Amino acid sequence: MGATMMDSIVYGHLWATSEVRALFTDEGRTQSWLTILAALASAQARLGIIPPEAALAIEDKADVALVDLDEVAAHTRRTGHSTAGLIEVFKNVLGRDAGEWVYYGATVQDIADTWTGMVMRDVGGIALRDLRRAEDSLLGLAESHRDTVMVGRTHGQPGLPITFGFKAAVWAAELRRHINRLTGAAGRLHAGQLAGAVGTGSFWGADALELQRDFCARLGLAAPESPWLTARDRIAEFTGILAMVTSTFAKIGNEVYNLSRPEIGEVRESFRDGVVGSITMPHKRNPEISEHLGTLARLVRSAAALALEGMVNEHERDGAAWKTEWAFVPEACMAAAASMSFGAELAGSLEVDSERMAANLENQEGYVMSEPVLRALALRLGKHSAHEVVYGAAMAGIEGRQSWRSALASDSRVTAELGDGELDELLDPAGALGCARELVDSVVSAGRAARAVEERELARVVERERAPGNERERAPGNERERARGIDEAAASSEAAQ
Repeated sequence: MGATMMDSIVYGHLWATSEVRALFTDEGRTQSWLTILAALASAQARLGIIPPEAALAIEDKADVALVDLDEVAAHTRRTGHSTAGLIEVFKNVLGRDAGEWVYYGATVQDIADTWTGMVMRDVGGIALRDLRRAEDSLLGLAESHRDTVMVGRTHGQPGLPITFGFKAAVWAAELRRHINRLTGAAGRLHAGQLAGAVGTGSFWGADALELQRDFCARLGLAAPESPWLTARDRIAEFTGILAMVTSTFAKIGNEVYNLSRPEIGEVRESFRDGVVGSITMPHKRNPEISEHLGTLARLVRSAAALALEGMVNEHERDGAAWKTEWAFVPEACMAAAASMSFGAELAGSLEVDSERMAANLENQEGYVMSEPVLRALALRLGKHSAHEVVYGAAMAGIEGRQSWRSALASDSRVTAELGDGELDELLDPAGALGCARELVDSVVSAGRAARAVEERELARVVERERAPGNERERAPGNERERARGIDEAAASSEAAQ
């Protein structure tokens, strides 16, 4: 039974994805920690710090299936130490000879922070995959609706005509910036930690820095330029990026939520038979995904605030600040993963009603074309004088329930400057789109060019990673998809470094 929504059998699919949740279960986390311990032992054996046979035994037994997690929990409660329980049980699995060499000179924060570096890499790879899925869909919408004219709205009210392609292009460009943020941050975020008691690596003497480099390389991580025991800017940056990403999806969801109101009806979530909008009002088709994106973003933004709090540490180690991450990093990652999965689904299945967009534009009775009239009169009367004329005509027309064309024709100040033919031309929505179409073309072209570069870089990394003997090549189903995401993160990390 799940004690939280993210672990719930009933509701868990709304708050996390299975692939990211698996990183944070006791089994998933413990397996990662064992993998880290094995990498540490192998690096130490290479440098002659521990016996090679001990390292081989540690590598061979670094399998969560061999570890009794209930026993780990019991030892953890008894010792009051976050890692002593795992080490005690793993020592028993290894036997006395190898057991004496496991976790040699390391601290719990070395293991936990290195795991966090792996999490940031792996979740970052998944994020890149899902962001690109969503970007692909939005670029497609931008291109296919490049010329679909609709009402542009400011402050919740009709403003000027735009195209739906323009709206989708703005969304796509924002996602592209998040992709760039993740790839640009990879060299900083995908870092391990092997610093020892106070960060100087004193236990390993002259071998400390080489040991750290080898250890991190074995895990596919960068060696940090300095210890980050109390330098938690990496966590703040990563959580902040997740907060920005989920907020963008929340913004898109909020727009879909509002535009799908029946009185607007310009877009809608796709519907499948059997989905229930209301137990008491059977007619309803609620924008569930759009609404939920806002909920998930709130969770991640709150985690980002905690991450910033965690940057204020004391001395060379501060458990109060650091251990807060144990709670909010998993929650932020799981909620962000759900957000990006739902966001990509929404972008890929969004239904656009171009006829309703045209009808809503027509229902404005021309008032959304006030700016072209203002611009034309500004050339004759001056901008501010023209504004007074157009404002007066608009207010009189709205109060008198006239169309914009009639309101203009009723104002002698307007007709003295603009003839019927020029007015007709100025009231054509197609002439008021500005650079909307060109901006769509620019965003689509830039987005696809960036994707082409990324695919070439990814292909290079995948070719290397899929060499014979690579475990991920043999991984089935979801594991292979997750491996692809990790490869994308690796490609991004290499480019950043």
